[in-house]
Amino acid sequence: MIRFIKIDTNSSQPKYRQIIESVYRAIEKGNFKKGDKVPSINQICAEFGMSRDTVMLAFSELKSKGILISQPGKGYYISATETGREEKVFILFDELNAFKEDLFNSLVSSMKGKASVELFFHHFNYKMFKNFLLESIGHFTSYVIMPATFDNTSHLISKLPTDKVYIIDRLKADLKDYPVVYQDFEQDFYDALKEGARLLKKYRKLIFVNSGGKEPVERVKGFERFCKEANFEYKIVKSIDGVRPELYQAWFLTSDRDLVQLVKMAKDYKFKLGKKFGIVSFNDTTLKEVVAGGITTISTDFNEMGTTLGAMLLNHSRGKIRNPSKLIIRKSL
Repeated sequence: MIRFIKIDTNSSQPKYRQIIESVYRAIEKGNFKKGDKVPSINQICAEFGMSRDTVMLAFSELKSKGILISQPGKGYYISATETGREEKVFILFDELNAFKEDLFNSLVSSMKGKASVELFFHHFNYKMFKNFLLESIGHFTSYVIMPATFDNTSHLISKLPTDKVYIIDRLKADLKDYPVVYQDFEQDFYDALKEGARLLKKYRKLIFVNSGGKEPVERVKGFERFCKEANFEYKIVKSIDGVRPELYQAWFLTSDRDLVQLVKMAKDYKFKLGKKFGIVSFNDTTLKEVVAGGITTISTDFNEMGTTLGAMLLNHSRGKIRNPSKLIIRKSL
């Protein structure tokens, strides 16, 4: 039973609180059942090099909440498995937009009222990212973190309870030990292009507008791989400023601002979308269903991402789950 007590010496959470959380988690996962004997104070002290006062503080709180009962000369036992503990979920996203709102709403809905959720945004500002994480320690039962463009964040995230952290949206090498629901940006783009290859054949050149910055660089690899395999002439540019679109081109846009600008330019040049001039946008929204008769999109399913993550939180499950992506064909291609 000692294996169910988890102590992270690098965490800023007090050790007595980690003992309490360990007991709660073991109960919630069914590892501790009513009547089970828990590790003794001496066992925990010896295993983790703690003082008796620290362990006694944890046991006293668990007794006061009716979770533990002591039997003189025998030890401590689980007296109740209804912890009555409210799940509090900390969520740190990069920014607010229409599809992140879909993600958040589906996550909250999938939790079925079994947790309170607090949402924060770091806006790609590392200082804000760091401060939000450090200030959250010890105040939540689960932590959902979207590192976005930030790499090498494990030294911060490791300060949180390891088995309560979930990563969202991107795979990060230094966070490989945490459960994650992620997009495979390279493969998603490549797969969408292959699916749309029949429609793309009417275009002579494919142009990917990748502004860089917060946009995932992996998409460039997927785009280049497809174009080379399918023998398409292609070009990668950072913006559409100063460019003049031509007939028989298909444009792939990560920025909605570029999308609006290019739609206007196509109208000015009297290019008919989906005939001799194509536009594909990333990340589907309701607005893109109606703009210019419908914009073709490549989009991960943000509702599915929220639902998957919610199930992981409720079931305390782990793993690495690739979120589904699809090509949504509309008039613009």
